[in-house]
Amino acid sequence: MSDTSHDISTLNSLIATTIDSVEGYTEAAKDSENSRFGALFTSRATERRQIATQLQGQVTSLGGEPEDDGTALAGAHRVFLNLKAAVTGKDDKAIINEVEAGEDHIKAKFEDAIRDTELSPAVRAIIEQAFVSVKEGHDEMRDIKHSM
Repeated sequence: MSDTSHDISTLNSLIATTIDSVEGYTEAAKDSENSRFGALFTSRATERRQIATQLQGQVTSLGGEPEDDGTALAGAHRVFLNLKAAVTGKDDKAIINEVEAGEDHIKAKFEDAIRDTELSPAVRAIIEQAFVSVKEGHDEMRDIKHSM
């Protein structure tokens, strides 16, 4: 049996980042004054939750313990965002800017994983499949930000 520790570690890192994304979108949906953005953020949170669940299933199938929480850094970042939202009056443009910054982060994490030559081909394929959705979310937020 091959060593799956690197695959598991990489997947767990992506799971934590994806959970951060779920939580970020959930917070953005609560803070948004615009019902269109609120619905969009809620939809993206659901989509990201599905990605996290899929990656968690892969970790389990590899014999690992799947991550079930976000990163500590993201928790601190959310506290800052909540404070910023209270100060800025929950301005949609400010929220979109923060969401797009989060999208830049998750996109970069997935791109780094896809370039990782130590991953097994099967795990890379699963990450690439999830990345399609991550990139779509990133590009949509980027386009909204640039249209404002």
